[in-house]
Amino acid sequence: MDALTTVHATHLAEKIRTRQARCGIVGLGYVGLPLAVELGGVGFQVTGFDISSAKVEQLNAGASYIQDVPTAEVAALVQSGHFKATTDFSAIAEMDTINICVPTPLRKTKDPDMSFIVSACEEIAKYLKPGTLVILESTTYPGTTDELVRPMLEKEGRQVGSEIFLCFSPERVDPGNPHFQTKNIPKVVGGHTSACTELGMLLYAQALDKVVPVSSTQVAEMVKLLENTFRMINIGLVNELAVMCGRMGIDVWEVIDAAATKPFGFMPFYPGPGLGGHCIPIDPFYLSWKSKQTGIEARFIELAGYVNGQMPHFAVEKVQNALNDQTKPLRGSHVHILGVAYKKDIDDMRESPALDVAHLLLERGAKVTYSDPHVPVLRVDGHELFAQEELPAVAQADCTVLITNHSTFPYASILEKAKLIVDTRNAFRGFKSEKIVRL
Repeated sequence: MDALTTVHATHLAEKIRTRQARCGIVGLGYVGLPLAVELGGVGFQVTGFDISSAKVEQLNAGASYIQDVPTAEVAALVQSGHFKATTDFSAIAEMDTINICVPTPLRKTKDPDMSFIVSACEEIAKYLKPGTLVILESTTYPGTTDELVRPMLEKEGRQVGSEIFLCFSPERVDPGNPHFQTKNIPKVVGGHTSACTELGMLLYAQALDKVVPVSSTQVAEMVKLLENTFRMINIGLVNELAVMCGRMGIDVWEVIDAAATKPFGFMPFYPGPGLGGHCIPIDPFYLSWKSKQTGIEARFIELAGYVNGQMPHFAVEKVQNALNDQTKPLRGSHVHILGVAYKKDIDDMRESPALDVAHLLLERGAKVTYSDPHVPVLRVDGHELFAQEELPAVAQADCTVLITNHSTFPYASILEKAKLIVDTRNAFRGFKSEKIVRL
């Protein structure tokens, strides 16, 4: 590691190699907690920082609230002393490495909300000691690490690259994915200096399978935005195709399946009732916002965002038309939603299209109920709805709309009980029935 020439860098590198470094994780959500468990699992002493006292108490009691992190793993790490959680940010002074894993939402104007990053950095700056590595993992626009975070950390005269070390490493968590989780997803890392990059690589290499270095924090920031912009634009394309096919009487699912037989030059994406999760509906707008600062209009991103944003309306239109075909108005009809999490087999409700679908149905006068084995309570427009058993609810409803295709749903039984089904995910693939209206 030729870049590690300063006393602080070499001392920190030795601490990391011997796993004597004290690791801090700021933000204990879907990104921070899995990372804390991986670092603690290889022998680091990890302290998790969060502003939620309820989360901290639950973790210190050895219980997990993240589906991908088993409670048994948290309990074992707490018991062995390799993990603890706190709301006291003064403990930052004891840390040798700090990973920032806080939310980065968009404002209603589609501008980046940096308040969580700013708050975290203000707390870190109060207690930061020389010889500490700080890594930002929160998805953001290119330039955030160097333009926003670095000046805050250097306020007291600490020099990034010689006294303290700064990297950006994009989180790539895919909640509920049984094959790829924090440990085996390649970890991209870019530092403010080469010494920063090497220290970031060294830390992640202790616990994760593969680390991918890039030349700067800006490159690392852009990597995540490219990944999710790629997905959003292609989903937007196939959603627009679904609308076209619907008007032409063509089965869009059959079209995609046939196109996917081409062994090169095509990658299948699938339509749905809208985009959900914290990343794909949000991240591309960070890039769009930043591009506007440089005088470039991100037309693809804005258009794909518009198309995807219209899909809940398209799904509700399908419900309304399906009911009309049975001489029933949407107003006053009972519509039962199957699945409200943003993707199958998880409990994550962030940006779920089911929220928009439920809102539109209620706005148009429908009676709305739902089933979801992972989400016991749903709050929409001041209404508090409670999950119902699938089969009795489906039997009572005038129309069932499938929004999230959880694996545990008994699809054959649902088809038998339902009067009418609008399937937005092709979950009833293989079933032939006049009851089914596909997206």
